[in-house]
Amino acid sequence: MRQTPPLSVDIDAHADLAVSKPEFADTLSHLAATVCVASAGKGANSLGRTVSATFSLTANPPSIVVSIKANSPLAMRIVAEQGFSLAMLAEGQELIADAFAGKIEASRRYLVGIWADWPSGRPRLLGAAAALDCLLSASVQVGDHTLFVGTIVATETSTHAGPLIWSRRRYQSLNGTRSLPAQPSNGPATLHPSKPAA
Repeated sequence: MRQTPPLSVDIDAHADLAVSKPEFADTLSHLAATVCVASAGKGANSLGRTVSATFSLTANPPSIVVSIKANSPLAMRIVAEQGFSLAMLAEGQELIADAFAGKIEASRRYLVGIWADWPSGRPRLLGAAAALDCLLSASVQVGDHTLFVGTIVATETSTHAGPLIWSRRRYQSLNGTRSLPAQPSNGPATLHPSKPAA
C-alpha cells in the first residue's frame, strides 16, 4: 500500500455545544465493549495498547477499524509497518488489559500473557477470545485520534473463552450476572478521554 497522509475530518463545527468531558465519560461508560489489545511492530520493536474503540466494518473485504491516539508511538508504528494485530481479550486476561492500559511500562508489556507471532511477525496473544492480523488499508484522522482500517488476513478464535467486557468502568463477564474482580481506577484508555490514550 502506498503511504499517504491520513484523511483528516474536522469535528469541531459544534464543539461549543458539546457536553463536558466528565458528562461524556459518564454517559459512554454505559457503552459495553470487548477489551482488546492493538499491536504493531515485530519482536522487541512491538508496541501495544489496550483499546475498546474497535468495530467490524465490512465483510467484503473482511475489515475492522481500531481507533488510536493520533501521533502516538503506536499510531506511527502502524503506519510504518502498514499493519496491526488485535487480540480480543478473554475473561481472566484482566492483567493483560491493565498492563497495556499503561500500568506497566511499554517495554515490559509483552511479558504479561503468552505471546507468539503471526506469520507477519506481529504479536499474537495466545488464549485470547479471538485474535486477528491485519494489513492497513486506510486511515482517517478524526479529532485527536486516527481510525485505522485493517483488512483481516489471519484469525484465531477460541471455542471456550468468553470475551472480557468493559462497562461502567469495570471488567465484566458476558454473562452479566457478575463483575470480574479486577477494577482498575483508570481502565482502558479509550473510555477515559481525559487520560492519554494509545
